[in-house]
Amino acid sequence: MKKILFYLFLSWIASGFSLGAHAQEIIPLYPDSIPNTTGYAMKEIIDGPPEDPDLYLSSVTPAIHVYLPKRRRATGEAVLIFPGGGYSALVFRKEGILIAKAFARRGIAAFIVKYRLPSDSIMQDKRIGPLQDAQTAIRMVRSRAAAWNIDPRKIGVIGFSAGGHLAATLGTHFTKAYIPNPDSISLRPDFMILIYPVISMQDSLTHGGSRENLLGDHPSATDRALFSNEEQVTDQTPPTYLTQTEDDKIVSVGNSMIFYEALRRHGIPVEMHLYPKGDHGFVLKLPIAQWLTPIITWMKTINGGVR
Repeated sequence: MKKILFYLFLSWIASGFSLGAHAQEIIPLYPDSIPNTTGYAMKEIIDGPPEDPDLYLSSVTPAIHVYLPKRRRATGEAVLIFPGGGYSALVFRKEGILIAKAFARRGIAAFIVKYRLPSDSIMQDKRIGPLQDAQTAIRMVRSRAAAWNIDPRKIGVIGFSAGGHLAATLGTHFTKAYIPNPDSISLRPDFMILIYPVISMQDSLTHGGSRENLLGDHPSATDRALFSNEEQVTDQTPPTYLTQTEDDKIVSVGNSMIFYEALRRHGIPVEMHLYPKGDHGFVLKLPIAQWLTPIITWMKTINGGVR
């Protein structure tokens, strides 16, 4: 009998750890109606190879997945996480769930943004669909900051690859609301962390797949410029942390470098870490602490030494 109770106890403990691996909340971005929709419903597909089963493909249902730290450890900071995937998928586990857990363990609230992937089938204007979701997400988090024990002045973004493009777009296009914002809540991130990001939509630097998925086969010069975030930097662009490898074969390291120079020209605090080797997606191959520790140190400096 004691042995049975012991195994039941172990099972209960394991179940608790399993539950703790999931988000505390999953909140739809649009509880009523989704903006910029054609009305055509695409089924959300969750798929991927055996080594990465949580790769979101095709359409997604826009939402945020909430990972809050223990209250006694909370720093008041928050990050909105934008997984990559070339604007054709979301690498949701490795560039979402694992990252959110790592931030929450360090006392930082994390919100994975499950943003819509641009599609002419489901969007009237696919160029702005992901940005609408990003603006809605930061508006939601900032409006609920008190309930989540967050300082509304310490809400940043972290984006990977094409998710880095979306994060940078949010950080350089915040003066124009692409969503209803009747309370005029600030849509500006307080800081940006961009990891092997797509920055430019210009021919010399862009990632072809990301640009084609977002802007179409033959984007106009106006669209290429508007969504080339190095061309949208102003004196109000948030402080930024950039990291990439010099041997990145998917997204040219020139993206990080051109954004770094644009930020410097405008006097924006910026830090860049370039590693000689590691290729694209290098953070997926390294222990999280190895690349996240310098980011946490930088956040402490940007956010006034909260730890």
